[in-house]
Amino acid sequence: MTLSTKLGQLRILAILEGISYLLFALTMPLKYIYEIGMPNKIVGMAHGVLFIAYCAWVVLYGREAKWSIKLILIGLLASLLPFATFIFDAKVLKKEA
Repeated sequence: MTLSTKLGQLRILAILEGISYLLFALTMPLKYIYEIGMPNKIVGMAHGVLFIAYCAWVVLYGREAKWSIKLILIGLLASLLPFATFIFDAKVLKKEA
């Protein structure tokens, strides 16, 4: 994976977006059980930025690579499900490299 290509950037975004999504499993109990909200705000902001960047890169790279609309939609759907960006990276993006 390299940052010099859109595919490399997309793969890194997929992993980072997936990690930020999973971090909510740690910060949500802190916020709602222990009333410590700051970690959730930080993770939430990072996740929001990574989510938008990931979705934009899926569309940009998908159009550049001439993916079908179905594959682009699967890539976008992966951002909504825990662990799905990791699976999308392993099954689709890794093969593109």
